[in-house]
Amino acid sequence: MFENKVLVNLYILSLGKDFELYIPVNEKVGNITKLINGNMFDSIDFSRNHSILNVEDGTCYKANTLIRDTNIKNGTKLLLV
Repeated sequence: MFENKVLVNLYILSLGKDFELYIPVNEKVGNITKLINGNMFDSIDFSRNHSILNVEDGTCYKANTLIRDTNIKNGTKLLLV
């Protein structure tokens, strides 16, 4: 049903909260970050650059990398810093 999306657990450090989100695999990591800041969380200061990291292995994802080309899969725990 959701072949083009993955369900991840995203912890947002500045809010101290985690969320389960479906993210599209055909989007770039940087676009996902923009989507999160622009549409979901008004209380985050997005005037600075944020990064998405894999909690389990410490990978910091480059903004121009497609989600499908990363090791992000269903159940991956991510950190927005």
